[in-house]
Amino acid sequence: MPTMSKRGWITLVVLILLAVLPPLFYLGGQAFYLDLATRLVILAIAAVSLNLILGYGGLVSFGHAAFVGLGAYAVGIPAHHWLYGGWDAIATLSGWLHIPLAVGVTALFALLTGLVCLRTKGVYFIMITMAFAQMVYYLIVSIEEYGGDDGLVIDSRTELAFFDLDKPLQMYALCFLSLLVALGLVRMIVNSRFGMVLQGAKGNPERMATLGFNTYAYRLTAYVISGAMCGYAGALLGNFTTFISPEMMDWHRSGELMFMVILGGAATTIGPVLGATVFIVLEEVLSSLPHPFGIYWQLPFGLLLILVVMFIRGGLAGLFSGRKER
Repeated sequence: MPTMSKRGWITLVVLILLAVLPPLFYLGGQAFYLDLATRLVILAIAAVSLNLILGYGGLVSFGHAAFVGLGAYAVGIPAHHWLYGGWDAIATLSGWLHIPLAVGVTALFALLTGLVCLRTKGVYFIMITMAFAQMVYYLIVSIEEYGGDDGLVIDSRTELAFFDLDKPLQMYALCFLSLLVALGLVRMIVNSRFGMVLQGAKGNPERMATLGFNTYAYRLTAYVISGAMCGYAGALLGNFTTFISPEMMDWHRSGELMFMVILGGAATTIGPVLGATVFIVLEEVLSSLPHPFGIYWQLPFGLLLILVVMFIRGGLAGLFSGRKER
């Protein structure tokens, strides 16, 4: 009977803690920690989606936050029109529209931009992904109907059959279950034939092409899947914050997602979750320090990333295993 690896145990422990501790804090009168955990889990889903193309595919996307923003606006824009357009009857079906719309829009955006981006590599790929994200950013800023640079308040959350998103515990339950599905989906993909080709293209694309694999099509498919997953995370984030703004899709938000993946451990199952957890907790702790230390909390963040990259091979997840695991 196979035994669970160290990394498998840490994955199980982290997920159990995320499942148990936030609800206990909430029931104990500490609602703030449940909100913090909800934001953490949502960003972890976005980081998991980025890990699919960055960790396993070797595609350094600096525009991934655009998918988060588009997913959030796919919730906010219909809610805005329902409120001010008198579409109350349609609003009851919001769950059948918001989530598919967020996933569909981001998948389409990933497909159209991926057709261009994936014909480049290296620094050119990085810059083009960032350029597309900034185009969407400035497009949203220019639309005054949806608040422009000031953002847009979501007055009505998505209505779902089994979850009342106005209730914090149910909101967290949906986000946590979504994280489990995202982790399982990425793990299933990378251990499939498709995932093996994707990882092979990361290491030696010429060899994979010689073997007869269309690496461009494989990478494009992974890019679309990653964008759709990140768009779903954006829809959850919009429902959680009930406020959306172009700032969600700015380039530095993409950098934060990359930070989470690299810090936690790229090309590992639990890495993005570990990275998101450390990122959110440290951000909260450091930004709460007295003036002037709380203003410059990004500095120790940068130093932390440098130290992890230099001295901890495989990120934080690499601390729990002496061999490479998926």
